[in-house]
Amino acid sequence: MHDINLGLYFVSELVGTAMLLLLGGGVVANVILAKSKGFGGGTLMINWGWGLAVFAGVLVSSYSGAQLNPAVSIALLIAGKIGVAQFFLAITAQLVGAFVGAVLCWLAYKQHFDEEPDAATKLGVFSTGPAIRSYGWNLVTEVIGTFVLVFVIFAFADYGDVQIGVPGALGPLTAVPVALLVVGIGASLGGPTGYAINPARDLGPRIAHAILPIKGQGLQRLVLRLGAGRRPAARWHDRRTRRSGAAAPRAPLIPFPTLTTDT
Repeated sequence: MHDINLGLYFVSELVGTAMLLLLGGGVVANVILAKSKGFGGGTLMINWGWGLAVFAGVLVSSYSGAQLNPAVSIALLIAGKIGVAQFFLAITAQLVGAFVGAVLCWLAYKQHFDEEPDAATKLGVFSTGPAIRSYGWNLVTEVIGTFVLVFVIFAFADYGDVQIGVPGALGPLTAVPVALLVVGIGASLGGPTGYAINPARDLGPRIAHAILPIKGQGLQRLVLRLGAGRRPAARWHDRRTRRSGAAAPRAPLIPFPTLTTDT
C-alpha cells in the first residue's frame, strides 16, 4: 500500500463530494425552483446533471480514489483497499463535503429559494423523496441501486484494484463510465425513491437544510410535519398545469432525484 498524506486524502474527498453536491443539487434547483431558466427541464435533465456532477467530482478527487460515497468506502474497506483510519476519514470528509456543496448550491440559487413559495419544493433540492411512501420497499429500491453502483464501479476500477492515495489513479477514462452509470441508474431505478444511493449525499444536505436561513423555514417545517408535503415532482407538475389551465393530476407524473442524488 502506498504512503498516503492523510491531509490531502481528507481534502480530496471533501472537495470531490462538495463538487458532486454543488452540481447535482444545482441541476435539481434549476429544474424545480421558481423563475429558474431551467424550470421544467424534466427527469432526463436531472439524470444527466447528476451524471456530469459525478464526472466532475471524480476528476477533482483522484488522490483519495474518488470514493465520494460511504457505500463505496465500505466496499473498499471490506476488500482491504483502505484501512480503518482511512475509512472513517473518508466518510467524515464526504459528510462535510456534502454539507458544503449543498450550502454553495443554496447560495447560487438564493434568490430563487426566496421566490419559491412551496415548502416541499425547496426541501426537494436538498433531499430525496419516494413517489410511493413505503419504508420497506423504498429501502429495497435503494439497496438495489446502491449495489449496482458499487458493483459496477469496482468493475470499472480494474475489478476492484483501486489505487487509493495515488494522484491521477482515477482519471477521465474512469470518470466517464461512472458518470454514465449514474445516469443509467437514475433512468432505470430512480423512479421509486429518487435514487439517493449515497448516504453522505442525502444526509449532508438535509443537515444544511435544517441549518440554513431559508426563507419560510419555520412555516416549512410545520407544513412538512403535518404531512402536507407531497413529492416535489407532483407539486412542480401541478404548478405547470395550473398555469396552462389544465386540471392537476392526482398522482405525480415525473419522478426525479432530489438533493443530491442522486452519487
